[in-house]
Amino acid sequence: MVSIKDVAKHAGVAISTVSKVLNNYPNISEETRIRVQRSIEELNFVPNAVAAALSSKQSGRVAILINLITQTQAIDEIDMQYLSGAMQEAMELNMDVITVFFSMIKNKTVEEITRYFKSQNIEGIIIYGISKDDKVLQQLISSMEFKIVVVDAPLVNAKTSAVWINHRKAQYDVAKKTILENKGKKVLYIAGKNNGYVSEERILGMQDLVKELGLNLTIKNGEFSELIARKLTFSFAKSKDIVVCASDLMAIGAMKALIEMDIFRPVCGFDGITLMGYVGKQMNTVRQNFSGVSKEAVKELYQLLNGGIGRNVVLEHQLVRLEYEDIIC
Repeated sequence: MVSIKDVAKHAGVAISTVSKVLNNYPNISEETRIRVQRSIEELNFVPNAVAAALSSKQSGRVAILINLITQTQAIDEIDMQYLSGAMQEAMELNMDVITVFFSMIKNKTVEEITRYFKSQNIEGIIIYGISKDDKVLQQLISSMEFKIVVVDAPLVNAKTSAVWINHRKAQYDVAKKTILENKGKKVLYIAGKNNGYVSEERILGMQDLVKELGLNLTIKNGEFSELIARKLTFSFAKSKDIVVCASDLMAIGAMKALIEMDIFRPVCGFDGITLMGYVGKQMNTVRQNFSGVSKEAVKELYQLLNGGIGRNVVLEHQLVRLEYEDIIC
């Protein structure tokens, strides 16, 4: 069997350098990294973690791959609920879990990511926050090297399941409720990110409403940013009847801008984050049970790891008006 010493000799580097490359240390030059990886491929080297697992037939580990929201601390709770739900369910199912962040695999090829996960004895992955721009992760899913569950993306194959709510229907429901309650026709819709699967579905929900109610709809991308939503509200809300936002954080930004403008426009959000209970204005929103979604994702991965076939799992959503009394404990 090829050893790490053989790889080091073949690549002309120290054993410690090979170890650093295998463990993705940042202080390795790209030239050295490529040379070591080429030697690994040419020698068909299998890292010890994988070799040990194969020889002892141990069950594989699961990676939680999450795209942390870093532009604001206000919605850290979504990521924390995802992680909390996944960890709780993994403990119930006796699954060994590690957490990996998008930043840790940034700029890596699909081959490099595959080797990294296999070196960690990973057999299943749950991906949170994938977008249409994440081409390498889409290649990873298409390769079917791992059993995968994607949260909030319609990517399904024999070894990949999707777990999410019906974002199209949820956006339709919360916007329709707000529009009918306030009898508006001219609507500013502050959407999420370009090339986001969730954003695309929610826009479709708004377009369904346009056809049904004959709305005058203006769509602007808010990038899920409170600041951008605030600026868009200053620019466009005065000539509109209602502001519909694709996230609670953007709804808060829009509402604060309207208060500063000293005009009233009904605003609704999406997500049901705790912060909505503190804004002083009751707004319709879609409550997502992020912890529950994550638990379902772990259950789905468990069934894939036990021979199940990939499928599309759609969970329930709930319309609410969050108040202070709803969030205190």
